[in-house]
Amino acid sequence: MRIGILGTGGMASALAEAWARRGHHVLVGGRSQGKARAIAGQLGDAVEAADPLRVAAAGDAVVVAVAWEGLDQVLSLARADEGSLAGKAVIDCTNTVDYTSGLLRSPTGSAAQHVAERAVGSRVVKALHLFAGTSWLAPTPAGQSKRTVAMCGDDDAALGIAGGLIRDLGGVPAVLGGLEHARQLEGVAGFVMRLVAAGHNPVTAVPFVDRS
Repeated sequence: MRIGILGTGGMASALAEAWARRGHHVLVGGRSQGKARAIAGQLGDAVEAADPLRVAAAGDAVVVAVAWEGLDQVLSLARADEGSLAGKAVIDCTNTVDYTSGLLRSPTGSAAQHVAERAVGSRVVKALHLFAGTSWLAPTPAGQSKRTVAMCGDDDAALGIAGGLIRDLGGVPAVLGGLEHARQLEGVAGFVMRLVAAGHNPVTAVPFVDRS
């Protein structure tokens, strides 16, 4: 696939590298074209720097991987409100969490619903916001289960595309309903951050369920 990534930070760079390893062609662009060119220069021919509008137009699927503060700007640069993402699967991995307090910055709704409102005609899926991007660059250690990626969305085809890309990363997609559940998923990031800040392992805070 041709995967467009709107963003030029650590998450965007790691996802670009991981998907390029699996044979996808990745276009990266965001608020800093210098950073986009640097990512492409480091990762080889399978990753291409492009302006946000071309990222939106050329990607078979588009990933939004920016900080909450830059979300509206990058969507404007991609002309999402003019329909540049119409009909496309758009995977939103934006975190709305304040990294100091762990609280959600958006007073109402979710980042994913905001993207759906701004990106006219797009098919938004919330996913990939919980694990650090670099975690997808290392294989799952022997004896450990693959990472479960909670996701939600209203379009079955878009969920299928997102699920396939998650499997390519080595994860297991878990669809938890429609996009109205995105705020709940985003809140989990704050929960995890607060536990880590308090010196606890989030894995031990979730009940173990034996499914055998």
